[in-house]
Amino acid sequence: MQSLRSVLRESIEQLGLVEHLTVAFILVSLACAAVCGLIIYAVYRLFYRGAVYSENFALLIVMTTVITAFIVITIGSNLVLSLGMVGALSIVRFRSAVKDPLDVGFLFFGIAVGIASGAGLYPFALIATAAISLVYILFTLISKGRRTFVMVVKYRDEAAESVDKLMSESKGKLRGKAKYGDENELTFDIKFNKKSSQILDKFNAVEGVTSAVMVEYVGD
Repeated sequence: MQSLRSVLRESIEQLGLVEHLTVAFILVSLACAAVCGLIIYAVYRLFYRGAVYSENFALLIVMTTVITAFIVITIGSNLVLSLGMVGALSIVRFRSAVKDPLDVGFLFFGIAVGIASGAGLYPFALIATAAISLVYILFTLISKGRRTFVMVVKYRDEAAESVDKLMSESKGKLRGKAKYGDENELTFDIKFNKKSSQILDKFNAVEGVTSAVMVEYVGD
């Protein structure tokens, strides 16, 4: 008489809940995940739009892709291990804050590709990696000429009228105004174009303006 354990194992195998892994399958899955992760890494590094690039985060994307593929392979190979893996992963908590929402998108990108690679969907993983990367590069190149700058102008009271007039001409969006004694500070957004440097020169040429600077705004 078969034991309960044997009957359960046969039932699970008949349902396809357990896969017999081969070394070739594991190596190909991890290699596919590594290749896709390196593509994501290259896209992130070459077309990064933030203020401070982090090499550690770029490497984390590659590691996340490969580790996710490893987890999916483990879960798919054995039902008991999959339950234990889910329980172990449920207690993991991440305390590191991600400042740029775009970085979160790249992490999900790596996780999704890792899942596809671990499940053996190699063509889908490669095609999805290429397609999403091309879309991101396209939007990055399109928006490259439409950068937003924050202009900070410090001026005395006698230059207030001239500064307000120049801000209207530049079509800037007011962010804030501050006053320190007889000195004022004006902050507003301005879209980058060929006339931006000319506008900066006009502000610096106004009598009573102590300083005028432009800082690129990336949303951090």
